[in-house]
Amino acid sequence: MPVLTTWAVDDLRWALTQQSPTFYILTNSRSLPEDEAVALNREIARNLSEAAGRNMDFDVVSRSDSTLRGHYPAETDALAEALGTAGRRPDGLILCPAFFEAGRITVDDLHWVRQDGELVPAGETEFASDHSFGYRASDLKSWVEEKTGGRLKARETLSVGLADLREGGPERVLELLDGASGGRPVVVNAASYPDLEVFVLGLLAAEAGGKRFLYRTGPSFVRTRGGITEPKILEAGDLYRRRPGEGHGLVLVGSYVPTTTRQLEAALALDGVRGVEVSVRRLLESGSREDELGRVSEEVNGSLASAEVVVYTSRELVTTGKAGLSNFEIGASVSDALVEVMRRVDRVLPLSFVVAKGGITSSDIATKGLEVRRAEVAGPLLEPGIVPVWILPEENDFPGLPYVIFPGNVGGPDSLARAVEILRGEP
Repeated sequence: MPVLTTWAVDDLRWALTQQSPTFYILTNSRSLPEDEAVALNREIARNLSEAAGRNMDFDVVSRSDSTLRGHYPAETDALAEALGTAGRRPDGLILCPAFFEAGRITVDDLHWVRQDGELVPAGETEFASDHSFGYRASDLKSWVEEKTGGRLKARETLSVGLADLREGGPERVLELLDGASGGRPVVVNAASYPDLEVFVLGLLAAEAGGKRFLYRTGPSFVRTRGGITEPKILEAGDLYRRRPGEGHGLVLVGSYVPTTTRQLEAALALDGVRGVEVSVRRLLESGSREDELGRVSEEVNGSLASAEVVVYTSRELVTTGKAGLSNFEIGASVSDALVEVMRRVDRVLPLSFVVAKGGITSSDIATKGLEVRRAEVAGPLLEPGIVPVWILPEENDFPGLPYVIFPGNVGGPDSLARAVEILRGEP
């Protein structure tokens, strides 16, 4: 499947003509202040409409976080407005944050997150306390009212329940979706892929009847709506078809959530792994930032010749700096530092793989550190749907390099360690 890190009209026109019926545009909008995220979404919608012209139709998925963090409703409002200007105004907004492989399901309109083997209402998890995108409601209809500041009431949000799917089937879904108008939100309950398959059948029937929808979803919906079959779990032989698996790998960890911290500890305990910590506080001080980057880059290049290197930001959560930086500015400063470390990796070294841990981190490393414009999504490294691997194009500084996108909020305590073992060819 193609993935783009740019959204120029020519790039979008190229992606629309590829064999795959689905392609991804990596935007990293969650790292931006809301006004910049809004402008970005408007630009993409306008460019996509221009690239498609009048003879090609398309559907837009605003792929969001399965733990409900992100610029909602700002991003979907911006997309709906721009698409409407192009004659593609949606009748409804499908809300489906399901990510089954990571244990995120919606039942009775409550969104649940699996933590330590138990399902916990999303509003009671660590993710709901996010310093930029926090929330209280676990009921998605109430979450809509909360995030829109009361502009959209919980009672006005449509809901497709499990009984509708499992007893009424696609016909019941069609009946409910026919009632959507004016961009009304539609909460989709789903606990398994068969639930989503029933919903999508009804959705396709509604769209065939003239209805238009915009989607704000987690990963599982994309797989079902795009008709993507269950992917094969990648092995070392799949990863190194275009590039010899020689040398050592680099892991860059920017995510600070507790899930990542537990995974980081397990990865650092592996034999043959060297950890390099980056002090966030030193990065935020102009007088010490360059010294810190120089120290880290020197350690990375000196260690990659003999070991896998894990570069990680200090684990304390820094929410303000001496200069009074906003949370977004702090996040951008830290991410830019990891990008700079990637840029300073000696290109002569036989780098075998790169793993980026964290949603914002992985996007910035791809676009700025590795300067990827187009790549191929090869498949998942761990269980289906979790931790995708890109194969970098031939024109890149690291042609054929496996680049692993590892979200901060997924996996068990040993998942990052398992990924490193697979990448270096260990059983």
